[in-house]
Amino acid sequence: MGTSKEGILMNINLKVKRFDPNKTKNKNWWQEYKIDIHKDSTVLDALIYVREHNDTSLTLRCACRASICGSCGMKVNGSAKLVCKTRVIDLAPNGEEIVVEPMGNQPVIRDLVVSLDTFFDQIKRVKPFVQPDHEPETGEYIASNDSMENLLTAMNCIMCGCCVSDCTVLEVDSNFIGPAALAKAWRFVEDPRDSKKEERLKDLNDEDGGIWDCTRCMQCVEVCPKGVDPMERIMEMRESAIESGNKNTSGYKHTESFYNSVRRHGRLDETRLAVDSAGITNIPRLLDLAPIGLKALIKGKLPPLLPHNAEDKSKIKNIYKKVEENKK
Repeated sequence: MGTSKEGILMNINLKVKRFDPNKTKNKNWWQEYKIDIHKDSTVLDALIYVREHNDTSLTLRCACRASICGSCGMKVNGSAKLVCKTRVIDLAPNGEEIVVEPMGNQPVIRDLVVSLDTFFDQIKRVKPFVQPDHEPETGEYIASNDSMENLLTAMNCIMCGCCVSDCTVLEVDSNFIGPAALAKAWRFVEDPRDSKKEERLKDLNDEDGGIWDCTRCMQCVEVCPKGVDPMERIMEMRESAIESGNKNTSGYKHTESFYNSVRRHGRLDETRLAVDSAGITNIPRLLDLAPIGLKALIKGKLPPLLPHNAEDKSKIKNIYKKVEENKK
C-alpha cells in the first residue's frame, strides 16, 4: 500500500476476461491490469479506473453505482456480484488477484457486457402483471398493506440477472424459465389482486422448464444482492401447485416417490424413484432410461432392485409421524 493526496492506496491485480466480436480469431482472451487504487474502492471503481487511465477499449455497463439499478452484474472470482458494492479490499486484502468475467448463461456482447434479451424474454414468459377479474371501483386496484407485506421480499428484485448468471440448471437446459422469472411469477401468484393464480400455477407446473426443473442448488440464493431468495419462492409455488391439485407431472411424482421411499425404508429406493418419476405406464420415458441403467450396471453403480432398510428405520418413521402431526 501507498499514500496519495486522495488517501491510502493499495496495489491490486485485475484479470479481466475480454471479448471482441469483430475479431476474426482469438475473440476471447484474458488481460491483466496492475493499478493503485484507494483502499475503499469497489471493483467497479477499479474497472472504471482501468478504462479511463489504462485501456479505453475496455467495455462495461454501469449506471447508479449504488446497487439499485442492477446494471453492473459481473462474475468476480467465479461468482456473480454487483461490482458497485463489491469492495476490492474485501476480495484482495493482501493484493491477491481479482478475476472479473461477464455474467454466465447470457450471450456476451463485448468484454463484460452481456445481452439481457433472453433474460427479459423469460420474464415476459410468466406474464409479470396483475390480471384482475373486475374493474376497480376507484380508478386503481387497491390491496391492504397486510395483504401485500408478504410480497415485499420478491419486490426487492432489481433485475440484475445475478441469479440467472450462476444458475446451474440454465448451464445445461436453456429452456428453464430461470430463478429471476420464477421469483417474479411467485410475486403475481401471491398478489391478492390477481385472478389468475390457478392458471399461473398450472402453466408453471405443466410447462417444460417450469417450477420442477429447479435442482435446489442454492446458487441463486447465494448470489442475490437483495435477498429475494428465488429458490424459496420456487419451492412455495411447488407447494401451492400441489395444493391446487396439479400432481400429474414427473416433478411431483419424483417428490412423492422420494417422500414415500424414505418413509417406508428409512432410505432412498433409487430404482423405484426413477420408475415412479417417469411414470410406470410411460413406456417411451422408461425406454429412455434403459441406456442409463445399462451404463450403471456395467460400472457396478446400479442400485439394488430390492431396497435395503435402514438400521434406524423406526426413528425415521417417528420423525415422519411428528412432522405429519404438526401439519394437522
